[in-house]
Amino acid sequence: MASGKEIKARIKSIKNTGKITKAMELISTVKMKKAQESVLSLRPFALAALEILARVSHEESVLGSFGVTPEGATHELIILVAAQKGLCGGYNVNVFKKATEYIKDDTDTPYTREYDYITIGKRSRDFILRTGQSLVADFSDEINDPLTVAESRRMVRFAIEEWKTGKYSKFSIIYNHYQSAISQLPTVKTLFPINQKEIETFLVHAAGKSIEKESLVSYTIEPDIETIVNHTIPMILDAMIHETLLEARASEHAARMVAMKNAKDSANKKGASLTLVYNKARQGAITKEVSEIVSGVESMKE
Repeated sequence: MASGKEIKARIKSIKNTGKITKAMELISTVKMKKAQESVLSLRPFALAALEILARVSHEESVLGSFGVTPEGATHELIILVAAQKGLCGGYNVNVFKKATEYIKDDTDTPYTREYDYITIGKRSRDFILRTGQSLVADFSDEINDPLTVAESRRMVRFAIEEWKTGKYSKFSIIYNHYQSAISQLPTVKTLFPINQKEIETFLVHAAGKSIEKESLVSYTIEPDIETIVNHTIPMILDAMIHETLLEARASEHAARMVAMKNAKDSANKKGASLTLVYNKARQGAITKEVSEIVSGVESMKE
């Protein structure tokens, strides 16, 4: 058994660890709430964009080239979103498993699809490089916390330019969707080719209400539908991907909060257990010393 001095040093070390994990838990809680508030801040834009889309939705070419799969394209571009660092439980592992399963189960094409990746988060970049997959771009160092629209817009504009090359038949994002503080769901979301119903569903969710098309007054669009689409759709994509990244960031902070709480509870439990061991060892040492003193006194009397 370790000496009382060694046990006491271990107790001190574990208590310090508990203090650190508690501080990290509180920080993650605050960051998670800020990410949730940022999602709500998208409502005014989402409402305006939804109204514009509703006004021009009668046009067949409302989505332009964004809604058409290029002919002959055999690649898929995937945005893989993970954390910048660890200490967040199974957050990173779960999204990597989802990406692996998605590729394994992707049998909706008659040909073998090839995959390129845009990574957000150093853990996702390391995963792609470690597994020898094709990394097109990495935005890990450009996207900070808290996340701004300008930062996510640079990544979206890069992805749009890649889509316009005609190389990719599909463009997806894999991330952890925030459900609650204790539940994050690894999710695959298709971005291109764009589905108008998915855009409307996102905007209705973000705006908090739907738009009644019958109540809208029709108006002449200038200069033309195509120009409006070429400006509006990228803006909507900015909002969609920004909201997705905020969901992923909220999930990360929630996962780290839970992981740090579990670590703190384990440290407290281990500290209490070692304290009991230390007290028993100390009591045993005291009892031994008392016994020796009594034995010495008795021997002197004899």
